[in-house]
Amino acid sequence: MKINTRYIFITLLTYTLTVFLVWLSIYSFFNFLAEIDSVGQGDYTSFKAMKYIALKIPEVIHNHATSIILVGSVLGMGHLSTTNQLVVLRISGASIFKMTMLTIKISLFFIFLTIVIGEFLAPWSTQFAEKQRSNALGISSISSNQDGFWIKDESNFINVKQNFDGKLFVDINIFEVDSSNQLKIITKAEDAIFDGKNIQMNNANIYKINNDKNINNIDKEYRKKINRPVSFDKELIEDLKKSPEDLTTWKIIKQINYLSDNKLRSIFFEIELYKRLIKPFTLIAMIMIGMLFIFESDRNATLGRKIFFGVAIALSFEMFARLVNAFAIGFNLNPIIISILPTLVVMCIAFSLLLRKSIK
Repeated sequence: MKINTRYIFITLLTYTLTVFLVWLSIYSFFNFLAEIDSVGQGDYTSFKAMKYIALKIPEVIHNHATSIILVGSVLGMGHLSTTNQLVVLRISGASIFKMTMLTIKISLFFIFLTIVIGEFLAPWSTQFAEKQRSNALGISSISSNQDGFWIKDESNFINVKQNFDGKLFVDINIFEVDSSNQLKIITKAEDAIFDGKNIQMNNANIYKINNDKNINNIDKEYRKKINRPVSFDKELIEDLKKSPEDLTTWKIIKQINYLSDNKLRSIFFEIELYKRLIKPFTLIAMIMIGMLFIFESDRNATLGRKIFFGVAIALSFEMFARLVNAFAIGFNLNPIIISILPTLVVMCIAFSLLLRKSIK
């Protein structure tokens, strides 16, 4: 089976790379059309727009890898089917189940490469692309980082009106509450410096609220400098406005730990984490379903039909998984079970049908 394995690997590699090229070509074309409106502003030229799109390609590969590999595998095995090569393999002793397992092994090799691209190359290239585009359009990094934020740190609620690159805060307010969620202390400052571990506030006014009496008393205290240790860092501040899909796995885990420590809702990040962890199993389930159509009719099934079913499977499964995830978020269900459930259901159904077909 070594020669057969090598031949099937080359076939699947060829078709998977072809699908990647077609997919990326379509993506690049429509994104270039979207960038045309910005071409001519500042130093942003057509070449820089194409460079921006090219640097975003690793992110696209990572986000759409499962569907692309599925379609490539279906096309590759579909080619072997329409040219009757699968018939020869089956006559030589290779069962449907064995050929499916071989296809899965080869596909897992592809998914491993895309995971490496997504975790290491994509974040760097995307950040570099956005920075280059902003510089070319004349959007300074300072002005793009002036948005304020709210963040919870243990018993403190911190509000920053303006944030300059995660280092300088302007107009900062810290609200401290007690165990019964009663406002206890308010600290206001015109500006503050953040070193990643402490917030050094300048010209701070501290308002201490006494709720023990019928009439609330507020004591005011002024300090020229005051240090406040915090549990978050600059990286977490930068990730506040990013969706879980845009973060690396390590950053997602970091966000989950931070939110859990501060008793905040982390289900969005947990679902994304578990979805990534089961991505190889998701691909296995989808390929097993796809192989059922490949072996449905070795002679009569056309390549166009296999393309249609490959795309339909990818889109249907993706839609099903998103609906289940949205249901979990809406009803605050267990993220582990909800993330695994779609893949588990599809895999069980596909495995039983494939095993039954292989025994016949």
